[in-house]
Amino acid sequence: MAHGVTVDESGRRDEQGLGSRAPEFVKARRALHLSWQVGVFVVGLAVVVAGVIMLPLPGPGWVVIFGGMAIWATEFVWAQLVLRWTKRKVTEAAQRALDPRVRRRNIILTSVGLVIVAALAGFYLWKFGLQMPWKIKDQ
Repeated sequence: MAHGVTVDESGRRDEQGLGSRAPEFVKARRALHLSWQVGVFVVGLAVVVAGVIMLPLPGPGWVVIFGGMAIWATEFVWAQLVLRWTKRKVTEAAQRALDPRVRRRNIILTSVGLVIVAALAGFYLWKFGLQMPWKIKDQ
């Protein structure tokens, strides 16, 4: 076992163990370890807040939020558990999306949605013509 990673006889790597990944000399001193945890929490919090700010603004908000969670997961068990749960759910969703029945259903729903939008746009153009909602000539 090296750095929380176990390797079985076949050479496969199992999931990393839970707990702090701080260097041993940091974990050996309580005050230093507490300072390390506070630093990791503050940096992770800054990254998560930046991700939340990016959600309504241009930028990869969710990626940054999960990056902040990964920073927290280097030190906190609760963040490690949240990331494991998230990875499991994303993997399950990806497997479901690859199912041919689900793909067929998604394609059909998308096609129906596009037909409805096209019909509404066509009705609007038939009823009102191509007019802008503001009057440029008046200015």
